[in-house]
Amino acid sequence: MESPHINASLAEGVHRFVLAGFNPQFGRLTSRFASAPPWQRMRGLGSELWLDTGNMEDAGRLWTPEFSALTTNNTLLNREIQTGRYDELISKAANLLSGFPSLSEQQRILETAFILNAYHALRLVERFDAFVSVEEHTDLAGDVELAVSYARRYHAICPERFIVKIPFTPAGLLATRILSAEGIPVNHTLGFSARQNYLISRIGRPAYVNVFLGRLNSFVADNGLGDGAYIGEKATLASQAAIAALRKAKRLKTKQIGASFRAAGQVRDLAGIDVMTMPPKVAEGFLKLGLEGEEVVSRIDAEYAIGLKVGVTAESFGLDTLWDIDRKLVECIDALEEQNPEKLTPDGLLDFFEARGCSDVLVRWSEADMATSRKEGKIPRLENWGKRLRAGSIGLDALMNLAGLNSFASDQQAMDERIRRFGAE
Repeated sequence: MESPHINASLAEGVHRFVLAGFNPQFGRLTSRFASAPPWQRMRGLGSELWLDTGNMEDAGRLWTPEFSALTTNNTLLNREIQTGRYDELISKAANLLSGFPSLSEQQRILETAFILNAYHALRLVERFDAFVSVEEHTDLAGDVELAVSYARRYHAICPERFIVKIPFTPAGLLATRILSAEGIPVNHTLGFSARQNYLISRIGRPAYVNVFLGRLNSFVADNGLGDGAYIGEKATLASQAAIAALRKAKRLKTKQIGASFRAAGQVRDLAGIDVMTMPPKVAEGFLKLGLEGEEVVSRIDAEYAIGLKVGVTAESFGLDTLWDIDRKLVECIDALEEQNPEKLTPDGLLDFFEARGCSDVLVRWSEADMATSRKEGKIPRLENWGKRLRAGSIGLDALMNLAGLNSFASDQQAMDERIRRFGAE
């Protein structure tokens, strides 16, 4: 990876470029949008409401004063880029960057992707006065210094509304700890379990952690282990409980996000969690349920029966690790906190977990593992990983995290190709 030291004049030029014409109205847009009673009730239960989209039209149909944020990611932004609406911006960005001939092609791509993310997020802030999660380029997932550098630049562009998304990787965890100590809000993404989020909250101390619950349900269903009902919901509620306990015991400020919603009923079934970020179709579907006020109640203490086939147990493939936090992991994190995680490299962090028998949580993936995951897409195939899952040498949460990161990287590559094409014109 390139040096993290960005030319100061380049950073300032990019900063001015993306902010050109930005006209925010912080705190003054609420009256433009009508309230919706179901969302009022959900807010009353303590759940922040976010829309999981970067599409202006979709957000515009659904936005109410009860919503507070929009979530973008590499996949969602790539959809906007592929429409062609930002081709002119890409060309203008290329012209700006041409004034810095020493930049390598990769540096130009990183800068252009940064510009696109920041520019699009600013338009969302301008229209909705929303907090917006902006995601870093996937190439930064393994580089602490670069992840920190670009996060600081995002924050500087719109400290009032930007939340920086950083994925759960060893480098991402260490970067998040640095940024959180500086007061930069981080949405630490691609989490899948209570134990991952327990680890992230204690070591990274971000503003937000996630459970991508819909993908967990899909893993069970797609691999013929059952219909997958409530797998992700159970993991989300367990993580919510763990995070709430940490807020009380450790005075942390991390909040739990329920992400990757697939059905309207999941909004009802997770009422009361800290944050839910919903795709537009799910949000629309929830409104169509027509629930009365008294039907929208907190479910944070609910215990749902999970959808597994007869003869398949949660322990068979490590599903129980999605919601259980074992003592060995707690002791590992206790030891890590005592020796100052800031002193470790990403490889050193992996070594630390391996030495304490927790390498199923933070896995040292091989090149062959990475290649297999890239071929599979978002949902891993049990035939490729079943033996290791059964043996407990890898966790399902870690496997889903790998799949998610590779899926985002694929969409990032598509966006990078468009940058190359239109940046050269």
